[in-house]
Amino acid sequence: MKNGLTVCFGVLIVQLLVALPAAWALARYDFRGKRLFFVIVLLGLAVPIQAPAIPLFMGLAEFNLLDTFFALMFPFFLSVFAIFLFRQAFMTFPEDIVLAARMDGMKEWEILWRIAVPSVRPQIAAFAVFSFVAHWNDLYWPLIVVTSPELVTPPLGMAQFSDPETGTNFGALMAAAVLMVLPVLAFFTFMQRDFMAAVTQSGVK
Repeated sequence: MKNGLTVCFGVLIVQLLVALPAAWALARYDFRGKRLFFVIVLLGLAVPIQAPAIPLFMGLAEFNLLDTFFALMFPFFLSVFAIFLFRQAFMTFPEDIVLAARMDGMKEWEILWRIAVPSVRPQIAAFAVFSFVAHWNDLYWPLIVVTSPELVTPPLGMAQFSDPETGTNFGALMAAAVLMVLPVLAFFTFMQRDFMAAVTQSGVK
């Protein structure tokens, strides 16, 4: 459970630190190759983790980073879905507020983190819920890069309850399944207000 929380929150923090500035740049700035970058983001939405799994595995093995928390989190640091989601949200941000902030002497990073980011809090909450659930339930990638029992994530730990020789302990399996759901329910409950605000805004638009 601790490993799962470490991976989920570690991935989420880096995803936000990368996606928010990238989305702001695609939404508010004009630069050469802007449309190309946005097309790449859209194409990235169609690429599953299974496609680059082998090159990622070989790269991590080359640097002796397999069987680490970094190996569990690294492939998900860049989220094209987050960039697309936040870019669409920033597109509706009033330009007059940005111009007024620049006239007041605010730097571009201050405009982003102090003014723009708080305005997309519902979208951040919605993405946080999707990201947390996706990585909490991920079995495929941990099964590839983790070999130490100390780094086992919840889905991988659930698989240990099934033993071809001794049979499956269904009592322990169901108890573990209930415990696995609790962090997801707690996280959704904590983010529920902002998550529902994002859904409501999307419905109105």
